[in-house]
Amino acid sequence: MKPLIAGLALAGMAFATMASAQSDKPTIVLVHGAFADASSWNGVVPILEKDGYPVVAVANPLRSVKADGDYVRSFLNTIKTPIVLVGHSYGGMVISQAADGEANVKALVYVAGFAPEAGESAGALDTKFPGALLGPDTLAQPVPLLAGGNDLYVRQDKFHEAFAPDLPEDAARLAAATQRPITDIAFGEPATTSAWKTIPSWFIYGDGDTAIPPKAQAFMAERAHAKGVVVVKGASHVVMISHPDAVAKIIEDAATAAP
Repeated sequence: MKPLIAGLALAGMAFATMASAQSDKPTIVLVHGAFADASSWNGVVPILEKDGYPVVAVANPLRSVKADGDYVRSFLNTIKTPIVLVGHSYGGMVISQAADGEANVKALVYVAGFAPEAGESAGALDTKFPGALLGPDTLAQPVPLLAGGNDLYVRQDKFHEAFAPDLPEDAARLAAATQRPITDIAFGEPATTSAWKTIPSWFIYGDGDTAIPPKAQAFMAERAHAKGVVVVKGASHVVMISHPDAVAKIIEDAATAAP
């Protein structure tokens, strides 16, 4: 089974590289956040592909900032064309780590995402300003891991309110049931690099975000001297699901404007 899995992974990377080579547009690499998976980009991917962009949504391991960043960096190294790297939520921590020193990453797009300074953790940034409903009261009983640390899940009965209040109830319930856990290590681990200091960045978030306070996101965008900032009225933390057109547009803006 392992050779089959390895073969499929290599085939997927080869396809992404081939698609990139056949396009004069940069490859869009999408990195999901905590309590989600790559399917959270399902509304955005068809728009980008229709407009001619090669797109890959990476499976973020959600284990630790360094390990996740190293994994995504390894994936980036299989793509030989310019890249626009996009991160949602905790995925912003990961792209800030993964893109550091990667010459073919031309733009960073933070989708309701953390853009940390070196030494800052997701947990610290999330509590820097009031308003986050995603916290101890909304997390389920931690799941201890044999290697140390715990896996964290959002309580299913709190998921809609704390994570995705602008989604239909049925969609939020499905997302809650299929969520992927993140370790408490990942939430508490400080970033060691800040790729947004050397790579142009764009930000999009909703003013109804109950997971990462909008004030925190405005603070990070201003600190990064973002090239573009879009605040989607009424949008929640899952703005890429509820407003895929707006998210696709800012990604394409970044792709067009990036050097």
